[in-house]
Amino acid sequence: MARPMPFKSLFGALLLLSLAAAAVARPPNPAAGEEAAVEALLARMTLEEKLGQLTQYRGRGSETGPRVPEGGEAQIRAGQVGSFLGVYGAEYSRRMQQVAVEESRLGIPLLFAHDVIHGFRTIFPVPLGEAASFDVAAVERAARIAAVEASAHGLHWTFAPMVDIARDPRWGRIVEGAGEDPHLGSVLAAARVRGFQGTDLAAPDTVLATAKHFVAYGGAEGGRDYNTVDVSERTLHEIYLPPFEAAVEAGVQSIMPAFNEVAGVPMHAHRRLIEDLLRGQWGFDGLLVSDYNAIQELMPHGVAATRTDAGILGLEAGVDVDMVSGIYLDDVPGAVRGARLDEAFVDASVRRVLRAKYRLGLFDDPYRYSDPRREAALTLTAAHREAARDLARKSFVLLKNEGDTLPLSKRQGTVAVIGPLADDPRQMLGNWVAAGRAADAVTPLDGIRAALGPEVRVLHAQGTGIRNGDTSGIAAAVHLARQADVVILMLGEDHEMSAEANNRTSLDLPGAQRRLAQAVHATGKPVVAVLFGGRPLSVNWLDQNVPSILMAWFPGVEAGNALADVLFGDHAPSGKLPVTFPRNVGQVPIHYNHKNTGRPPDAKDKYTSKYLDVAWTPLYPFGHGLGYTTFRYQDLRVGAARIGRGDPVDVEVTVTNTGRRAGDEVVQLYLRDDVASVTRPVKELRGFRRVTLQPGESRTVAFRLEPDALAVLDAELRPVVEPGSFTVFAGGSSADTIEASFEVVED
Repeated sequence: MARPMPFKSLFGALLLLSLAAAAVARPPNPAAGEEAAVEALLARMTLEEKLGQLTQYRGRGSETGPRVPEGGEAQIRAGQVGSFLGVYGAEYSRRMQQVAVEESRLGIPLLFAHDVIHGFRTIFPVPLGEAASFDVAAVERAARIAAVEASAHGLHWTFAPMVDIARDPRWGRIVEGAGEDPHLGSVLAAARVRGFQGTDLAAPDTVLATAKHFVAYGGAEGGRDYNTVDVSERTLHEIYLPPFEAAVEAGVQSIMPAFNEVAGVPMHAHRRLIEDLLRGQWGFDGLLVSDYNAIQELMPHGVAATRTDAGILGLEAGVDVDMVSGIYLDDVPGAVRGARLDEAFVDASVRRVLRAKYRLGLFDDPYRYSDPRREAALTLTAAHREAARDLARKSFVLLKNEGDTLPLSKRQGTVAVIGPLADDPRQMLGNWVAAGRAADAVTPLDGIRAALGPEVRVLHAQGTGIRNGDTSGIAAAVHLARQADVVILMLGEDHEMSAEANNRTSLDLPGAQRRLAQAVHATGKPVVAVLFGGRPLSVNWLDQNVPSILMAWFPGVEAGNALADVLFGDHAPSGKLPVTFPRNVGQVPIHYNHKNTGRPPDAKDKYTSKYLDVAWTPLYPFGHGLGYTTFRYQDLRVGAARIGRGDPVDVEVTVTNTGRRAGDEVVQLYLRDDVASVTRPVKELRGFRRVTLQPGESRTVAFRLEPDALAVLDAELRPVVEPGSFTVFAGGSSADTIEASFEVVED
């Protein structure tokens, strides 16, 4: 039997072991430079430790908050995981980071990631609503606040912004993007990247942004999530790729491939678009993270027979991080050792993951994101709520305002607030709400009551549910409506009718809501309709019968206060539609920047492009949105009648507030290449400006179109400015413009 070691000797041995372990696990010296530090660490890693860095697991819920999965701490110690999805909390993330840095062999810090889409705890309008503001600075500020809150809770990485162009409102994820236009989508993609990542990625209040879903996810057939995409190379390059290129130019550090295929190749195996285009032509040097379980889904796609095959395809295509499936860690080692996969592909991906951690400053201070004091001080602050209220007001789109029904007077005797969305705080947040809580949200009913005070009697009835056909409450709603001076109808979708996997074949109001609206309208009382939802809706009956319609999307935590601000005139609505509203689902896909065709629609000629049963025009066009005043556009001027192919062109237009109230207007500039070597859209958005004008005030709004704004992709998809005539359009929507022309000549 061995004798026990004396205490002093035991202490000395443990100290030596501790020092030895510290020497082995010492992280790279940030001062040595990014590449040197990364290479030094990579040289010490085993194959399994490398693949561990490329593995992301999903956290689990618990009574005390999100936690790593069962066995997760052991995986951290063994170097078998590089990041976690859905795990946050300053104190808990610090504890897990401590395990990684102080108890694993190499001491590599973890990344904690989450879907922070339109706010972390302070929830802003859903992204489609944010896009309706056409306020780039406000959208960037919302992303900045989201990053401040998320990073204070231990998060390093968000899977946003979604920059997919979407022309099909049946697709549930249209809510998560900026709508149908590549220019607006590109501008807002860059703004959100700047907001999330800040000016210095190593600052403790930044998070890695992820541009997703690369690419053409919004073109899913039938509007069905995860479905096949059949898209031409031209449409791919002209419509779907520009927002991703804008995100790359803005410095985005992460990109997520899409679930769909392009030209028969699933995006998670699409080496041509990832390695050749994204990394090669565009120079993207960040990391690629798979979508949820998407590496494994290469098997049902039919391009991989086994999990190992799927892992090989993913790594050879350049997908660095495997979210959830575990294939890289579990199935790829044998492929490398059996010479089926060159370890150089693994090393390239590991370098990119380590660079991301280096750029976040985690090797310098792995606990910088795990400060409970910051967590408490920077969550749901008054300033954050005010920013959410401001952006919500700007996101509302006044679709119709016949007879100047809005704004309503606060001197009402009785107001009836009716509808299934009037007093449901959870619905106000929309989808993908991160750490948002229903209890934080102000409902429309509460906001209206607070704005009107005790002097005004506010009645409330639900009337019907959102989805079900129950009409039993309509009679009570009508009874209340008859007692009121004005009725505010709160109608629309619930939050689970849009976002991922929530696709619809109808764009009508769900359930019995139209019957509720008809019954209330029949009372003869003045009616205002407020619509909530994550997509364009077909509301023809409302358009024909209700004098005022306001599209509110899902407005966020300050929904009720922001609505009251606009309904009662403390603020005027100024939002514009970032996506076309069809008359019915049969018009889908419908978008303003369509081609003219050889037989453009003509009501007098049967053999032109139109329908038998409905007009070919939309119910509300892209860029549409009214205010509480009116604006006149005049004197659209082009700086030169003729310019060279490499010259910019200056455009000015005079905008006048012709109403009796101050108001904000989004001045929109469109362009058409009249005759080109390939067909062009009837018009394309090329710029926009928000201006505030007092009654009677005129202002000259100036734009400069650089040569790339005039360029067309020729037959070989090369950008070129072609000689010929161009038309510029300026106005308050894509369908209400004045125009001027200029000519491009050979230099």
